[in-house]
Amino acid sequence: MSEEVNILKQRVKELESEVEQLRNGITHFLATDKTVKVPEQFRPIFDLAEETVKQYFTKLKAAPSKGKIEINDQRYVLMRASSLSYGFLNKIRDLYVDKGEKEAYLIGRNFLFDIAHVIGMEDAKNFHESMGLKDPISKLSAGPIHFAYTGWAFVDILPESNPSPDDNYYLKYHHPYSFEADSWIRAGVKSEFPVCVMNAGYSSGWCEESFGMPLTAVEITCKAKGDDNCTFIMAPPHKIQEYLPKTHNLKTENDEYDVPLFFERQKAEEQIKASLKEKETLLKEVHHRVKNNLQIISSLLNLQTNYLQDKESIELFLETKNRIKTLALVHERLYKSEDVQYVNIKNYIKSVVELLSFSYDKEYIDVQIDINESDFINFDLDKAIPCGLIINEIVSNSYKHAFNTLKGKIEISCKKEDDKCILKISDNGVGMPKNFDLEKLTSLGLELIDVLVNQLDGDYHVKNQKGTEYIITFPI
Repeated sequence: MSEEVNILKQRVKELESEVEQLRNGITHFLATDKTVKVPEQFRPIFDLAEETVKQYFTKLKAAPSKGKIEINDQRYVLMRASSLSYGFLNKIRDLYVDKGEKEAYLIGRNFLFDIAHVIGMEDAKNFHESMGLKDPISKLSAGPIHFAYTGWAFVDILPESNPSPDDNYYLKYHHPYSFEADSWIRAGVKSEFPVCVMNAGYSSGWCEESFGMPLTAVEITCKAKGDDNCTFIMAPPHKIQEYLPKTHNLKTENDEYDVPLFFERQKAEEQIKASLKEKETLLKEVHHRVKNNLQIISSLLNLQTNYLQDKESIELFLETKNRIKTLALVHERLYKSEDVQYVNIKNYIKSVVELLSFSYDKEYIDVQIDINESDFINFDLDKAIPCGLIINEIVSNSYKHAFNTLKGKIEISCKKEDDKCILKISDNGVGMPKNFDLEKLTSLGLELIDVLVNQLDGDYHVKNQKGTEYIITFPI
């Protein structure tokens, strides 16, 4: 009997204290009952957490004239619940109406989950440091109580839960008063999908910070859908699917759940980058093999010339070999480059000219190359190869026919004008014959130039003054 009297006296003191606080204005949160429901085996540690969190919220300062709300010297922000759930998801649906309601919801869900997950992690980290919490279970136990004090939801942890600090971590719980489901119910709207995304993100973020391991949470039933409870399952991301089939007896329309992953978009981008890197490696290998095969063909042609006697045939084989080497050069450049898609056109042209000067024994001819590399950062393979072959044909002609002295000069320039590329190749040699008619000439080299310019969707003309100048224009 005396024990009951003592309990009543203690309760009277608490009530008197609360009345006094109400008279003086609220200076801390008042919890008149338990703020979390847990299985009996967890009760002692959660009772301790109740006191720990209660102490944290003993100091409440509200100063509207300064736009400040502080709890335990930490600044807090109040927000209207519906703006983070019903209102937010409806706005996302309107913004992404072209993608359909489900896709729009997924976009909004990913955003809300990531934000809530980060907030949960940061709140947990701050709270653990402020209250000196060390072991994972103590850190976890403070979470649902902090959750209740800050207005997110009341947490009811179910008996089958196993919050172990390893891959077997499993938590099943209800949020009977979730602010997100409540916002839909208050709006008088029934959702077709679970809506408590921030509850899932925040709780998994808090637990992830507490246990130092990746965790995610999936809402499997939701009051906003008409279910009896907002029920969640939390587990490591790679294990969560193992637990979801166990929910078939719950009042869900189907067993297909969207499993939110923290920064899912970032992880998808990382996977894309990894896939792109793999493709770049394969493409480099392709360029390497093409280059090697072209070099083999060039070597075969070189061997074949040893069996030729007439000068005309030898010269024809030499020209063909140079064309093949010009093709091989671009693949060699791409193989050695960090960017396997675009060619450094200035270096490529230099390589073609060096090849030809050595092949025709014309190193004494001065070759000037004028190209602003910043204008042609994205010079792709489809344009580089025809350009290289055009330069091969024109410079070869200059080396063979233009110079009868040791003081020859060749100029190559590549300029960008609006959306056009202007390629000029000129020499100061003897020039074309006086009766030169480009349309009537039928040499293989000129035919190749014509075909290659057409391949570039361009056009060209030839000037025959103080040497020879080719001007090729094509879109870029």
